Amino acid sequence: MHDVIPTRHGSERSSLAAALGCFAVAGVATVAVDHIALTIGATGLAVGGVACLARYARSVTRKRLAATALGLWLSFLGVAVAHAVGLEPVGSSVPGPTRVTVVGLTAITWATLLAAAGATIFLGFREYGASTPAEELDEQVFDGETTDYSTR
Repeated sequence: MHDVIPTRHGSERSSLAAALGCFAVAGVATVAVDHIALTIGATGLAVGGVACLARYARSVTRKRLAATALGLWLSFLGVAVAHAVGLEPVGSSVPGPTRVTVVGLTAITWATLLAAAGATIFLGFREYGASTPAEELDEQVFDGETTDYSTR
């Protein structure tokens, strides 16, 4: 009998994709129109995004979560360049309707910012709750030692 619950291959990626989608829609909804119903709906979507991100964070290793957080921060910084230049000039320089490009960049900005911050926070919670810090664990693995919980 196996002690591990089988999961579908790639199932953790769907949680991350759902979180990014929730954050993107929530960000566009709050920017597009200042209406209380949209703000409440966007807040609900953001909470749903955090729940999906938490599910993702639980299903991956600390190393994978750290790489995801780093990738999301780098993506956010890449999109921030478009904000530094200005969304309207960027939108007018790309083929297609300017407004669609501006809304798309806004969605990407919110999705990457909120997901990067959330992934970093969940990584911090995971490191804080770890019985052995990651650096110490790596050194023990390289030295061939095992953790000794009786000395703690």
